[in-house]
Amino acid sequence: MSKPKVKNIKILKDTKYLKLYDAEYINKVGNTRHWSIASRKSLEHLNDKFFSGKEDKIDAVIIVPVHIKENKLVLVKQFRIPINDYVYELPAGLVDSGEEFHETVKRELKEETGLDLVKIDYENSKDKVYVSTGMTDESVAMVYCTCEGNTSKDYLEEDEDIEVILVSKKEAKSLIKSDKKMDVKTLMAMQKFILE
Repeated sequence: MSKPKVKNIKILKDTKYLKLYDAEYINKVGNTRHWSIASRKSLEHLNDKFFSGKEDKIDAVIIVPVHIKENKLVLVKQFRIPINDYVYELPAGLVDSGEEFHETVKRELKEETGLDLVKIDYENSKDKVYVSTGMTDESVAMVYCTCEGNTSKDYLEEDEDIEVILVSKKEAKSLIKSDKKMDVKTLMAMQKFILE
């Protein structure tokens, strides 16, 4: 037996924000198989990563903000097309070309919540983690930070339907026990927030 190895990647579907690829690979017992990969990256980028060993950059940031004055975790309740419903999430967004992740954190926090970034907690943040490796190569920076100011919808994009929610530790416990739909990263962030 040997380590599985990708032999070839081809495009199945290419849209503005997401691409679907077919990865032909040899499994651990030597059989040829195919795996579908959803990615935000170009075919050239994937080929460089898979066959030339080049490191890829993160696609997005996930922001775990605590409002300094309120001492509350900042969440968003956002309508998401794939589940046709609202879901509790953390503020997040794609990294623009040439943008450093801390710039994305500041921009996306302001856009989605109206709040201002105060300080990034680099000790607890992680600059690259993967979201759902069975389906996608999407990687994100998980960024813990503090923020201040008043919430606002003034900076939302046309397709963003977002309500900002500040939760105390007690409210986070109730939300966790509820049947409300939530993103797994949000669940884990609330659990950490409660223990601090």
